[in-house]
Amino acid sequence: MADLSKYRNIGIFAHVDAGKTTTSERILKLTGKIHKTGEVHDGEATTDFMEQEQERGITIQSAATSCFWNDHRLNIIDTPGHVDFTIEVYRSLKVLDGGIGVFCGSGGVEPQSETNWRYANESEVARIIFVNKLDRIGADYYRVVKQIEDVLGAVPLVMALPIGIEDKFIGAVDLLTRKAWVWNDPNDPSKYEIQDPPEDMLDKVEEWREKLIETAIEQDDDVMEKYLEGEELSMEEIKACIRKGTINLSFFPTYCGSAFKNKCVQLVLDAVVDYLPNPTEVTPQPEVDLEGHETGELAIVDPGKPLRALAFKIMDDRFGALTFMRIYSGKLDKGTTVLNTFTGKTERIGRIVEMHADERIELDSAQAGDIVAAIGLKNVQTGHTLCDPNNPATLEPMVFPDPVISIAVAPKDKGAAEKLGIALGKMIKEDPSFRVETDQDSGETILKGMGELHLDIKVDILKRTHGIEVDVGSPQVAYRETVTKRVEDTYTHKKQSGGSGQYGKIDYVIEPGEPGSGFQFESTVTGGNVPKEFWPAIEGGFQKNMEKGVLAGYPCLDFKVTLFDGAFHAVDSSAVAFELAAAAAYRQSMPKAGPQLMEPIMKVDVFTPEDNVGDVIGDLNRRRGMIKSQEATPTGVRVKVEAPLSEMFGYIGSLRTLTSGRGQFSMEFLHYNPCPKNVADEIIAEIKAREEEKN
Repeated sequence: MADLSKYRNIGIFAHVDAGKTTTSERILKLTGKIHKTGEVHDGEATTDFMEQEQERGITIQSAATSCFWNDHRLNIIDTPGHVDFTIEVYRSLKVLDGGIGVFCGSGGVEPQSETNWRYANESEVARIIFVNKLDRIGADYYRVVKQIEDVLGAVPLVMALPIGIEDKFIGAVDLLTRKAWVWNDPNDPSKYEIQDPPEDMLDKVEEWREKLIETAIEQDDDVMEKYLEGEELSMEEIKACIRKGTINLSFFPTYCGSAFKNKCVQLVLDAVVDYLPNPTEVTPQPEVDLEGHETGELAIVDPGKPLRALAFKIMDDRFGALTFMRIYSGKLDKGTTVLNTFTGKTERIGRIVEMHADERIELDSAQAGDIVAAIGLKNVQTGHTLCDPNNPATLEPMVFPDPVISIAVAPKDKGAAEKLGIALGKMIKEDPSFRVETDQDSGETILKGMGELHLDIKVDILKRTHGIEVDVGSPQVAYRETVTKRVEDTYTHKKQSGGSGQYGKIDYVIEPGEPGSGFQFESTVTGGNVPKEFWPAIEGGFQKNMEKGVLAGYPCLDFKVTLFDGAFHAVDSSAVAFELAAAAAYRQSMPKAGPQLMEPIMKVDVFTPEDNVGDVIGDLNRRRGMIKSQEATPTGVRVKVEAPLSEMFGYIGSLRTLTSGRGQFSMEFLHYNPCPKNVADEIIAEIKAREEEKN
C-alpha cells in the first residue's frame, strides 16, 4: 500500500506565455525525470508533444506526468494558458488537490490568469504562487504581489524576496530560514550556494518575515498566544500554520524566480511538499444519484473503500483511446470490470498505464489518490464516473460551456467522408467543448467551438493527425432568439379521421424570462380542465420547438410559458394531441411576442503599447466595442472591452497591423445581448436569401 501522505496531485496553470511549460520542464529536470531540458521556443518541451503545440509554442491539451521530490510523489498536469482551451484547465482543476499559479514578473496578473484563478476558486484548489521571469526587462515582484491582492482579491503570503532584478537577478532569500539561495554560475543550474542575505536586504527581510509570521499564526490560537507573549516559535509550528492556511485557502504562499534561467524552482518544489495538501486532506467529492441530486455520501480517499474514479480526459493515440482518470477511493486492478454510471454499462479495464507526457509505464493496479490512464475503454467520456458494479455511485459531473462559433467543413475528396466521420467522433470524445452537427438542409458538417484558434487547431489536427484535407467555410456566429412582449393566446388541436380522433385545447401565456433563465414552464390549471398527466407533453411540445426560432431559425432562449386553462376530450385527448397543440401554439404565438435576435458578446482584453492606444480604441469602437476600462502597465496599456463576436473575426491581424506586431488580446464568451435592428435585419435577410438559394 502506498503512503497517501506522500502524494501531491498538482497542476500548473497561468496566462499564455507566463512560463508554465518551462516551469514543468525544470521540475522534471530537477526531479531526475528527464536528463535534457527541452525548451518551448525550440518546440522540444516534454509536455508539449503535439505537432501543433511545438510549432506554435503554446500548450493545447493538458499533459500528465509523475516524478519524485524528497521521497514525495508528484503527479503533475501542465495545462494550456490560451483562452480557447480553458476547458482543459477547468477539467484538470476538477481532479487536482493543489496547484502552482505561475505569473509573469513583467506581465503580472493577465486576463487568462484571472479566468484560471476563478476556476481554481470554484474548485476549491489550494495553490502556491510562483512569480516567474524576474530576469525580464520590466519585471517587478512587488508590483505583481500587489496585483494579486487587487485584481484577484487573494492574499499572497510572501515566502521569498528576489535578490536583484532583470539581468541582475541571481536568486532569492527564503524568509523562513533567512537564507539566500544564490546562482552565480548562469550555465549550471545545479550549482547554487545557500548563504546569508545581502547586507542591504536585511531590514526588508525582517519586515516581510514579520508580515509572513503574523499572517500565518492566525490559523492557530495557541501558536498566536505563544507569539504574542514573546516566545520563539519553532519552524515546525510556523510551517504547520502555513500548511493549514494554504489548504483552507486563507492565503497563498508566494515565491519568485526564473524557470528559464533555472533559478529558485527548488524552493517551489519544497513548498509543494510542505504546504499543498495530500489526497486525504482535501474535501471529499460529493456523490450524486442518477438524477444529479447529492446523496449525502462522500467519496472518501481510502484504498479500502468501494471504487470511485472520475474520467477527466480522453486522448486518442496510435494504441487506441486513453482514458485519464483520478481515483478517489478504492483500488483499480488490471482485468477487473467496472461500471460506468452514466451509460449503465460495464467496462473491462484492459491495461493501466502511468503517463509521462506521451510515454507510458505499465501498471498492474492503481489506488485512491492516483492519476492514471486506462487503455481500451469503449464508451467512457469526460466527466463519467467509473465505480464498483456491486456498489454504484456517481461523482459530481463536469459542466461544459456551449460553443459560440461554428464553421462548415467538407472533405476535398469524396472518399474521405467516412474517414472524416470517424476522426470527428474521436475528436469529440477528446474535447467536450468541441461539437459537431450535420446541417439537415444542406448536409454540411458544422464544427462548433470556443473561438477561432480552437477551430483552427481542430482543422489542423484533421489534416495532420488523420490525413484528411477539408474545405473550410467562413466562421458563423451562434446567434439566439428571444421574446420581448407578453402574449396571452389559445390554440385548439382537432383531428377527426374516422375512429378515435385527436383533441387538445390549451390557453397559455408566453412572456420574456430573466437573462440566463433558459426555458421555463409552469401550469396553473385547476379543476382538471387539462389533466396533470398531459402537462409534460405540453411542456415537451414547446421545448422541442424552441430549437428553431421564428425570426431566423436560431434557438430561442429566456422565455416562460404558463399554461392557465384548456380543455380535453375523454376519448380523443392524448399526450400526443397536447404535444402537437403546444408545437402549433409555439409557431402561432412567438411572432406576436416581439421576437428579437440576440448576439454573443465577448469579454475582450487587449494589450497595446502606449503609442498605439488611440488607434486600437478607435478600431474597437468601429467594431461596436464598449470600452470598460483602461489600465496602464509598465510595458503598455490594457484595455478591457465588451464586443460582439461577429465583429471580432480576424481581429488579431488588425491588432498586429495597428501595433507593429506588439499587441496581444484574449477573449471569452460573456453573455447574449439584443442585436441592433440594422444588424439583425441584415442577418435575417442573409438567411432568407440562403434558404431561397437552396430551394
